[in-house]
Amino acid sequence: MTEVPSRSTTRVLVIGGSIAGMLAAAAVKDHVDSVDVIEAHELPEGPEPRTGVPQAVHIHLLHAGGAEAIDSLLPGTIDQLLAAGANRVPMTTNMVIHSPEGWYRRWRRGTHYLISASRDLTDFVVREQVLEDPRVAVHTHTKVLELLGDRRNVTGVRVLTADGEESLLSADLVIDASGRGTRTPQWLTRLGITGLAEKRIDSGLVYASRVYRAPGPTRDWPMVGVQADPRLPRPGNAGGLLPIEGDRWHVSLMGAPGGEPTRDADAFEAFARALRHPVLADLLALAEPLTDVSVTHSTANRRHFYERLAHWPRGLVALGDSVAVFNPVYGQGISVAAQGALALRDLLSGGLTPDLGRRAQRAIARPVNTAWTLAVGQDVHFPTTTGAGPNLADRLLHRYVSRLSRTATGSFHAATALTDVLALQAPPTSLVRPGVLLAALLGPRRPPLDGPQFTPAERRVLDGPNGDGDSPGQPEWTVSAGRGRSMPGQCRRPQV
Repeated sequence: MTEVPSRSTTRVLVIGGSIAGMLAAAAVKDHVDSVDVIEAHELPEGPEPRTGVPQAVHIHLLHAGGAEAIDSLLPGTIDQLLAAGANRVPMTTNMVIHSPEGWYRRWRRGTHYLISASRDLTDFVVREQVLEDPRVAVHTHTKVLELLGDRRNVTGVRVLTADGEESLLSADLVIDASGRGTRTPQWLTRLGITGLAEKRIDSGLVYASRVYRAPGPTRDWPMVGVQADPRLPRPGNAGGLLPIEGDRWHVSLMGAPGGEPTRDADAFEAFARALRHPVLADLLALAEPLTDVSVTHSTANRRHFYERLAHWPRGLVALGDSVAVFNPVYGQGISVAAQGALALRDLLSGGLTPDLGRRAQRAIARPVNTAWTLAVGQDVHFPTTTGAGPNLADRLLHRYVSRLSRTATGSFHAATALTDVLALQAPPTSLVRPGVLLAALLGPRRPPLDGPQFTPAERRVLDGPNGDGDSPGQPEWTVSAGRGRSMPGQCRRPQV
């Protein structure tokens, strides 16, 4: 075993070369002399799959709160993503969403946005931005075995390299961004720190995803989604379609126990047609499948409450999925990691103080709290969920949010209030402001829509090469005119 000699410079070790690890490196690189990222696998040279990220085959997005955090950490990154083919999707202008309470309108005044791209592209653009800095180095095929130090102070890590050699690496700060497989709870126990609280709430949701060649250009194409309704007497199911680079659609379908999707390619579109509305199946009938169907069962919400521990060692921070993972149907993971990294960077303006680790865990917990409340607040209402069930407060809150969601189908004010929270730019408590309460009390100001809204440009893509909506096998689209009931073949730009 070799040991790194003593140093007079400041050094940070980041465990994990994931997007959370790269964002952690971005957060600290301007405040220390060097940053070493320790990664157990190889990192691809381009926008390609990265070993150890099975969830990359499913749809990913950046909420506005996460995108802004990344651009603050790495200025220009979002512009680079867009230049590489990612889509900036205005909310709710370019969102065709069927909620349990009805179809959301596509208000012309989009107040928020999301960034839609493949996980591989997002990883690559962030990674390239970080590694351009000469202070950041990556050590691949290197596994962290344990933390060095004691319950008062973490001083580095012990690693195992690809050639089988063990080394002790010293550091002023160790950041765990190793993701779902984090071993920090076990490492803390070895250091003598016990009492860590953990929660796991699992709806049992199964994900199946596939990439399609879209029937036309996907620039400015909307996000399309059919949400699950926990009130229905059947296993919850849902689906989403996101436009990604290369004029492709990334599609994910989800089903609870008793109604799970499978890897059977022939059953993928049939499952989509069995959702609460067949809009996704109708779209897929016009597209060309490019990949097989990928399935995952790892959709539980899990959280380590590091911020509650009575003792936290100096020199240690946990970030991203190492702290909390969420049901991927809500698309929160990358955004929460980015907001946590930004909170860490802001604290570092005061230097590597003895209490940095504890203060950082508390700051990182704030965006985690928001995402956790949103994800768990929905999942506990499915009958298949394990780990927790809804109490009286949960039921009352769910009834209120359902009313607010129904109001949002016909109220720009209510839709904006909900989007503030869903975009991770406002806490859930903002939904009980007096103005929002009044909007929920008054209800929707416009009558409900009968079907999905598509613009004339989108209709031209859907109408196919004949341009008349009567292509062979083409479904007859019912498109809302934006005010009240819809008629087959009608479509004009929705109004505010």
